[in-house]
Amino acid sequence: AVLIIGNEILSGRTQDVNLNYIAKGLAQVGVRLREARVVADVEAEVVRALNECRRAYDYVFTTGGIGPTHDDITSPCVAKAFGVPLVLDDRAVALLTRHYQPGQLNEARLRMAHVPEGASLIDNPVSTAPGFQIGNVSVMAGVPSIMQAMLDEVAPTLKTGIKMLSETVKANCREGDIGGPLGEIA
Repeated sequence: AVLIIGNEILSGRTQDVNLNYIAKGLAQVGVRLREARVVADVEAEVVRALNECRRAYDYVFTTGGIGPTHDDITSPCVAKAFGVPLVLDDRAVALLTRHYQPGQLNEARLRMAHVPEGASLIDNPVSTAPGFQIGNVSVMAGVPSIMQAMLDEVAPTLKTGIKMLSETVKANCREGDIGGPLGEIA
């Protein structure tokens, strides 16, 4: 399942492009996507959706809500869902310390180094601030270029099944005319 987290998606201010990339990427490695949800930046809703999905599916991928602003609540929500504390991760702090010039690693940016206790980090070759994995949940950035790089790091680690191959055939027919025969074939 994919959880797209953010009020900016629900308000229409930001158009989600991550779902398409995730769906294609998972299909290419043989992981079938079964559900996608868009969830507001509301703690109870994020925790509920995450718990429902992580119990129902082998993998859950989240996008959004791990940046430096006040509305980036995904990390504490994931910690709450798993019943573990949110901790300042020394590995993440070291990455951010190397990335930012002295004096630029402020309190807001340090928010990006907080992860649920026991989580492993997902590398971020684009802007350094890592995502993380805990249990069957991979938590990734909402910024498309960063999310794509993170998914590319995670995908090779997944247990995969049969890869989905598809091809588009242009038939110059109307759906209503071929729906019955295609249903018989399926």
